[in-house]
Parts: sequence; structure tokens; C-alpha cells
Amino acid sequence: MATRFENKIVVITGGSEGIGLATARQFAAEGAKVYITGRRQDRLDEAVATIGHAAVGVQGDVSNLDDLDRLYDRVKRDHGTLDVVFANAGVAEVEPRPLGSIDEAGFDHIFGLNVRGLLFSVQKALPLLQDGGAIVLNGSVAGSKGFPGQSLYNASKAAVRSFARSWTTDLKDRGIRVNVVSPSGTETTPMRRYLEARPGVEDIINQMVPMGRLGLPDEVARAVLFLASGESSYIAGTELFVDGGSMAV
Repeated sequence: MATRFENKIVVITGGSEGIGLATARQFAAEGAKVYITGRRQDRLDEAVATIGHAAVGVQGDVSNLDDLDRLYDRVKRDHGTLDVVFANAGVAEVEPRPLGSIDEAGFDHIFGLNVRGLLFSVQKALPLLQDGGAIVLNGSVAGSKGFPGQSLYNASKAAVRSFARSWTTDLKDRGIRVNVVSPSGTETTPMRRYLEARPGVEDIINQMVPMGRLGLPDEVARAVLFLASGESSYIAGTELFVDGGSMAV
């Protein structure tokens, strides 16, 4: 078993399920000490139990700056330093919201988590993050495609891509690399719930993907670990699509 992250300290926001949980498991399997966040304490406790290897759950919402302070205060108290941040927490639009029907609450919800929450998840980590560390942001193919009725989500993920490019230059003197992993539709509990409520939608999605299926959380997680590891030491400010080839069509 590879141990690229032996004794490394890793923070993963939104780590109690889906891509975040799969990534936490893989980091832990390679020797990392993993701190995960989640809004629901029961799911967070379950996730920590499955991760093992001294995983720590810190309940909180990334759009709440006090919650982020509690997260990093815990990391500082336990270790005083940090090696990797995977800013994963975010939200998608469940129902289409085309231009003309966008309201202030919907805007604040999407941008509050996907943009504001992600920004401060990273910025508040900087005092602890080791020079030469790695930041991985969770983007989406939606940041490059104009999915109808999803302009808020699409734009929020385009902002994530832009952050990675700007922060790469902001942090160059510290040798901290910032990259984006951008999945397409992924087999998570919320996605499965969404598809089961809309018969036929999964077939349409799969027809848009050359590989003909949804991605798996573990497949996205492997890309995150690559971007956080020394194997990608000369990769910075880039976007890695984990999308079954959907960006090619």
C-alpha cells in the first residue's frame, strides 16, 4: 500500500459523504491524519468511524466563518500545522432556476457555499498551511458548460476555476500549489435521490458521457490525491476533469 501522505495533516470540507468521504478514506489509507467537516453530527460520526486512522470530525458549515475558525483552531491545537486542504463542500441546484426566476435567497445559498464558503475555507487555512503544501478545490464540468436552468451553479463553479488560477500566483512565493478537480455527474446519495425522482434523466446524462455512466466517488478521490501529492509537483493552477470524457463532446 502506497503511503504518500504518511503523517501528513489533511483538511477536507464536506467530508461526511460522497466525494469528500471517499477522499478522506483514501488519504487515511495512505497514512494521513484527516480532519473532516459536515453539517450533521450523526453523519459526521459515522464517517469518522469508517475512515479510521485517527480521523477527526468537526461539525460545521463552511458558510459560517465561526465554524471555520473552530475547525482550524482544532487543527492548530492538535498539530500546529497543515499539509493539504481539499475544499470540497458545496451545493447544487435541485430544481432548474432559469434567468428570470432567480431570487436573492437562491443566489445567496449557492454562492454562499460554493464561492464564499470555499474562499474562506482556504484563506483561513493559510496561517497553518506548510510552505510547499497543496490546495485542491472541487469544481465541476458545469464551470465550463452552460447547463440550462443552472446558471447560478455554473457560475459558482467557474469562480472556483478562476480562484485556482489567481491563488496560484498569489501563493507562488510559498510554493503552495492550487488546482481544481472537476467531476461530471457522480454516483453520490444526493445524485441518486435526484435521478430516482426523475425517471429517464440518468439515461440522458449517460448519453452525454462517452464512457456511458456516472463517475464514482473513489475515481474523483484518486484524482484529488494525485493533485495533492508530489506526483503532480509541476502542476499548478490547472483543472483536472474527471468526467468520463464529457468535456470532449
